[in-house]
Amino acid sequence: MTYAPRNIRVLLGGALMAMAGLAPLSAHAVDIKLGHVLAPSHSWNKAAEGFAAEVKEKTAGRVNFVLFPSGQLGNEKTMLEGLQIGSQGAAIIGSGSLQPIEPKFGIVELPYTWSTSQQAYKAYDGELGEALAKLADKKNLTIISWWENGFRHVTNNRGAVAKPADLNGLKTRVTPDKMRLDTFTALGANPAPLAFGELYSALQQKVFDAQENPLSIIYTSSFFEVQKYLSLTGHVWGPANLIISKPVWNRISADDKKVVQAAADKWRDAQRKMITDGDQQFVAQLKEKGMQVNDVDKTAFAAAVQPVWKTYSVTYGPELMALVQKYREAQ
Repeated sequence: MTYAPRNIRVLLGGALMAMAGLAPLSAHAVDIKLGHVLAPSHSWNKAAEGFAAEVKEKTAGRVNFVLFPSGQLGNEKTMLEGLQIGSQGAAIIGSGSLQPIEPKFGIVELPYTWSTSQQAYKAYDGELGEALAKLADKKNLTIISWWENGFRHVTNNRGAVAKPADLNGLKTRVTPDKMRLDTFTALGANPAPLAFGELYSALQQKVFDAQENPLSIIYTSSFFEVQKYLSLTGHVWGPANLIISKPVWNRISADDKKVVQAAADKWRDAQRKMITDGDQQFVAQLKEKGMQVNDVDKTAFAAAVQPVWKTYSVTYGPELMALVQKYREAQ
């Protein structure tokens, strides 16, 4: 048998590891690229920094997550594709973005599902989250923990939105998934998808009149510079996932997996607290930046989107819908 020279074998090995989202630190250590699309100042990144530091320390450097915020590794679609084939190691992804891979993940986008964040936590840390994680596992994605995007709200430049009729004809950027498009169509808006990285300039250039996002993203992305009105619609509570590519996860030892899982759970709770504690502060800060803030008639909004529930219940099936209902009824 003929062997390649040792230096060639080393280079080839390093290239293969890099393709798998890993860098050859040593024979017993891996660097794992962890990407997300939000700003370094967002709670995703702050919690991810704490998570990465804790894992590195407690594994003595055997597992080292290297952060790439602000879409440096691509948009969520690109990152998910990389996670599936193992060319990217890890990511924090808005859960609704998994719909193109597994349509049943659209269940996380059902409007007006949760009245409080605590309701949602119990569901995603419980049976609903477990059921969805099993679906993701079949797609080569290992969901380590459920983080938070928070309640989403509408901003625009036309006027205060207090009732569904105020959205009539409003050209609104929404996330690129059918559920969100159908929701805003049902509310009377004129929705269209756009990648998050292009949103600020699109609002600045008045390609869109409106957009919808959690308060933390509205503030950390400086949308107050290009939007005048903030209406607290709370139309969706959005989860996020800390995901590790299954091939990469399988490379981590059993003992180190326990460390990663414990750190993920700890920093999940910390990240959620950042969102909860920050919401009231963000409202005050956005007012200081000149935004006009108003409450809405949520009962009227929830009634307007009932056709969306009826349509999508068939897609998600009785088992998942029963789990949603179980946690909706639990107080």
